[in-house]
Amino acid sequence: MVVESITVMNFVLALIIFILGLWVFRVKKIVLAVYVAIGFGLFAISHFLVLLGTNSSDISIIIIRALGYLVVIYALIREAMK
Repeated sequence: MVVESITVMNFVLALIIFILGLWVFRVKKIVLAVYVAIGFGLFAISHFLVLLGTNSSDISIIIIRALGYLVVIYALIREAMK
């Protein structure tokens, strides 16, 4: 039960960050916010799939989470290079 509640919390927080990222981009036109939103949207998808019963060590979950991290890394490097 503890794992499920942690996964639910991770899903909710990732979803909130996804929505906030899109909102910040819409209001301020900050491209970094879109990349952060995409990254956390991928995290939200992976947490949702785990909640649906997919094993967290499944290769699809690992790939989705890795892509989320890579998007955020890319966004931060892109921002630093401006």
